[in-house]
Amino acid sequence: MRITVLGAGAWGTALARLLHQGGHAVTLWGHIAEWLDEIRQTGRNDRFLPDIEVPREVVLDSDLARAVTAAECIVVAVPSQPFRQVTRCVASYSGVIASVTKGIEYDTGLTMCGVLAENAPQARCAALSGPTFAVEVARDIPTAIVAASRDAATAGQVQKLFSRPTFRVYTSTDLLGVELGGALKNVIAIAAGTGDGLGFGDNSKAALVTRAIVEMRRLGVACGAQGDTFTGLSGLGDLMVTCFSKHSRNRGFGERVGRGEKPTEIAASMLAVAEGYPTARSAYQLARKHGVVTPIIDEVYAMLYDGKNVARAVRDLMSRDLKAE
Repeated sequence: MRITVLGAGAWGTALARLLHQGGHAVTLWGHIAEWLDEIRQTGRNDRFLPDIEVPREVVLDSDLARAVTAAECIVVAVPSQPFRQVTRCVASYSGVIASVTKGIEYDTGLTMCGVLAENAPQARCAALSGPTFAVEVARDIPTAIVAASRDAATAGQVQKLFSRPTFRVYTSTDLLGVELGGALKNVIAIAAGTGDGLGFGDNSKAALVTRAIVEMRRLGVACGAQGDTFTGLSGLGDLMVTCFSKHSRNRGFGERVGRGEKPTEIAASMLAVAEGYPTARSAYQLARKHGVVTPIIDEVYAMLYDGKNVARAVRDLMSRDLKAE
């Protein structure tokens, strides 16, 4: 199958490599031609995925319209903030589009497949989400993920496209739940990293993760998702790996916040986006819209956008009214 991957960052590159291994004809689109030239010259994407070979057969293209023209499947791996703008090019597309972007659009409260439903109304949309660091997938380390679509046949098609001996793909029809789990866990990972920056221990992080999954589920159900989805790969699985791993950009972002750096300066210094930063704002707004109590998300939002003192945020979380679990 002819597959175009939009986004030549770490995740887009790793998935392009994976799809090539599956015998597909892959085009990888990136918006900066010079960066694609570097990949052509070196055979690696060292800016985002160091020391991993990019197959020479993968076509590199900086022309967006040309990259999607003949595609039988499109994989969208661009950050959430330019997601709407980039996907405007597929307005008349009627094939399968798989989003691997984890975010919530601030202005609308839509997940990425919600944006695709507006931008590409004829397409069959799916989301691919779960505990997956690009570098481990690129090194063929055993990984499990979930392909979600409201249409079971579309989820099954994406499952078959991506499945490899070391990349196990499950399916789900709870598209909203899978996308919200993948997006919200990045906000919690910033909280986990903040604790690391403050020098907290394992007790603190275990408590955070446990209470966070309850919070994520509560907000997800209020938005129309299925509660059980949040104990699956795109919920608890992704939350665990993102909160604990050294590979996690969002955990690392939070660690720097905990050490006293300003969020705007941290964001400006990062080559790749820590999606939890914009998503904290979106999630906070979404919780207000649905009248859902989200104490962890609220404190992360306050630290990142209101300049709240980190130590005070922790105190306020710990001193909430006592209650039953």
